[in-house]
Amino acid sequence: MENDKKVLSIVQEDGSVEEVELLVSFKFRDNNQEYIVYTRNEKDESGNITIYVSHVVEKDGQLEMEAVESDEEWSRIKDVLRELSKNDD
Repeated sequence: MENDKKVLSIVQEDGSVEEVELLVSFKFRDNNQEYIVYTRNEKDESGNITIYVSHVVEKDGQLEMEAVESDEEWSRIKDVLRELSKNDD
């Protein structure tokens, strides 16, 4: 069986590097905003793997991850994730 995991290295503010598993990336066509969905493969108290979503922006030629802040953004992201999970079945 092939290992299809995509590993992403994230440089933290303190300079340390963390490797995470990239699950999916997508861009909204209407506003050209790009997002990534990733995991550190941590499990919550229910045994579910925790996932994270970040807004990706380019600053000074570098890609940076920013928090998703607005409820509208979260709503749209949840819609995308629901669609992706339907297509995964």
